[in-house]
Amino acid sequence: MLQARVGPSTEVVAGDVLDQASLEPALRGVEVAYYLVHSMGSTGSFEQADRQAARNFGMAAKAAGVGRIIYLGALGNTEEALSAHLRSRHEVGDVLRESGVPVLEFRASIIIGSGSLSFEMIRSLVARLPIMITPKWVRVPAQPIAIDDLLHYLVAALQLPVSQYRVYEIGGADQASYADIMHAYARQRGIRLRMISVSILTPYVSSLWLGLVTPLYARIGRKLIESIVHSTVVRDAAALETFAIRPMCIEEAIRSAIVSEEREFAATRWSDALSSSGALPAWGGVQFGSRLVDSRTLSVATTPDAAFAPILRIGGHTGWYAWNWLWWLRGALDLLFGGVGMKRGRRSDTHLNVGDTVDFWRVEMLETNRMRLVAEMRLPGRAWLEFEVTGDDSSATIRQTATFDPVGLQGRAYWYALYPLHQLVFGGMLRGVARAALRERARPDGNLGA
Repeated sequence: MLQARVGPSTEVVAGDVLDQASLEPALRGVEVAYYLVHSMGSTGSFEQADRQAARNFGMAAKAAGVGRIIYLGALGNTEEALSAHLRSRHEVGDVLRESGVPVLEFRASIIIGSGSLSFEMIRSLVARLPIMITPKWVRVPAQPIAIDDLLHYLVAALQLPVSQYRVYEIGGADQASYADIMHAYARQRGIRLRMISVSILTPYVSSLWLGLVTPLYARIGRKLIESIVHSTVVRDAAALETFAIRPMCIEEAIRSAIVSEEREFAATRWSDALSSSGALPAWGGVQFGSRLVDSRTLSVATTPDAAFAPILRIGGHTGWYAWNWLWWLRGALDLLFGGVGMKRGRRSDTHLNVGDTVDFWRVEMLETNRMRLVAEMRLPGRAWLEFEVTGDDSSATIRQTATFDPVGLQGRAYWYALYPLHQLVFGGMLRGVARAALRERARPDGNLGA
């Protein structure tokens, strides 16, 4: 899985930080090792797991002759009574140093970027709650850093001489609380957000509420919130004096995170990202970043080219292969609300190019046996419809993916309210495409045109 996401010169080696024996061959020949492990999501005592993992890694690195370790930890004033999470982050740095291998430790606050637990939590709350009842901890100062700036620090550390290894506190250009970040994210997503402060909400009660609103974080919400009540700002300017990196402000960091997610989404091949079975783990589809995804597959006894030919003719006079009257009803409603409706049709019944209109869609991407349409109807968000066909001369697998990027609670309500119809319409469309593909194979002229 990882090998497909790295360059050809990168070797992927398996290792388990809780199994020291597996680490020694993985670290053999390594000059610099990055330690980016965190056990807060594990069951049992995450502090004990973090401690053991760091000890195993440090001992294995020493035995393998690793020259340096670069560790990413967390900000927190050591003069305060810190949460278990922040204490553990600091302790991991100490345990790594006990190995005798030189350690450079970066301490960061909230990381702004996809994959960051804090940022994913912020994004999820803003998307689900246009009006929030917030506890005092959302106003506690932090110093968020863009993931791009964090990566710049991690790379720049490679050039730093061991004599300058120490703890470096890093943060963005602005000090900002969780409330500030949520407001900034809401502005850039076009979401109106209101916050009502209530002082009686304890971290425990807040974690229960967080688990209810964003189930993904139910298990670790309390551990995270117990850390949020502590200020995590940079108090030592050594990083700015040592590294030629000037981190971006919070608005720019959020904008960069959204742009990076757009690029990742555009490059995603759903045949790689989702199970080839097309099964969805929950009602309503799966979530990819801020987007909601309904993806399904169907295998057909024909060639990929023959299976893709009906897709190239979709819309216009051909129609949508199932429930056309529902498509026309959706177009009529779109016209009623000032949209383009279905009146545009298509330029050609048999050929498509990037930029062509297909009823109230437009071709955004077109490659060999792969096409993505972007919706231009009135929506509380953005929508895409993607088709990809893979296979060989005897069998083709058609993957059809509907994706929606909702704006606020209205957008999410729209998606879930229409999901039963999606099951009907999109399922019927996929089966209709498959039937057309079989007719394509049976054509006597052997051509794949109209």
